[in-house]
Amino acid sequence: MAFWWVNHKQTRDLEVGGRYLWSPMRNANDRRNASYDAMKQVRRGDLVFSYANGFIGAVGRVTEVAMAAPKPTEFGNIGDYWANEGWLVEVDFVPVPKPLRPKAHIERIGPLLPSRHSPIRASGDGNQGTYLAAIPDSLGLLLMALLGADQVRELDAIAPFHVERAPDAELLDDIRDIDVDASIPETQRVQLAKARVGQGLFRKRVMLIDGACRVTGVSDVRLLVASHIKPWRASNNAERVNGFNGLLLSPHIDALFDDHLITFEDDGRMHVHTSLAREVLDRWSIDPDRRVEAFRYEQREFMSHHRSAFAARG
Repeated sequence: MAFWWVNHKQTRDLEVGGRYLWSPMRNANDRRNASYDAMKQVRRGDLVFSYANGFIGAVGRVTEVAMAAPKPTEFGNIGDYWANEGWLVEVDFVPVPKPLRPKAHIERIGPLLPSRHSPIRASGDGNQGTYLAAIPDSLGLLLMALLGADQVRELDAIAPFHVERAPDAELLDDIRDIDVDASIPETQRVQLAKARVGQGLFRKRVMLIDGACRVTGVSDVRLLVASHIKPWRASNNAERVNGFNGLLLSPHIDALFDDHLITFEDDGRMHVHTSLAREVLDRWSIDPDRRVEAFRYEQREFMSHHRSAFAARG
């Protein structure tokens, strides 16, 4: 296990909330950057200290190594000068009980900082020229002690599992189509393939929008499925990875939603297909008269498509 320090003032909330790190592959002048190259050196199980606005406020454990990925759309105008092609590292972050101000402990931290590509300066101020930096084990262990190790033990205790659909013939055909489509840039193929099964950057974008299942209220994202609202085969590639084209749903709710046995109005009213037995709703404790949280404006076009498919189900 290695220790890393990420400086991400501009994107901190998006990256911690979405459980990932993203950087361009190169500087704006197309030159290599040591802190961007560091993304490729991160390994599963490594710990990452999240630093922004003068404080370390979260610690994360790396769950997937770097993969090529386009700039996250949720960044919006942040980093307009960054290239679109970059590296994505998946990290499960947890907030620390009490954010740590490294500058207040610079007498202990300073001597342990790396001599090259240090994440902060000797004064304790952040180094804006560094995004991701490897730090010595001695510094990593000191930071853990200063922060308290409870959040790290919590990460260790969480089983890294996600609910996934069993691969059927249609899903496998779609994955194969992605793999052989020469019009799709190589850097997007992995993300599209993961999006097809509700994983990768698509899942993380959905998690930034929905933090729980709208019907059951379950908020443990490990137990929830990132389900496309507008079906995969009816969507273009941009829609397939658009977080607004997704909902986090409990597996049994996802089964009903994916098969167009239930749908929703924009204001959250539920519709149940006439072919669905009331016994199913009762056994699964689904109240068809309950109004769920209203859908965002950006989700409404996708929900309209879902309602049309629901109506056409017959």
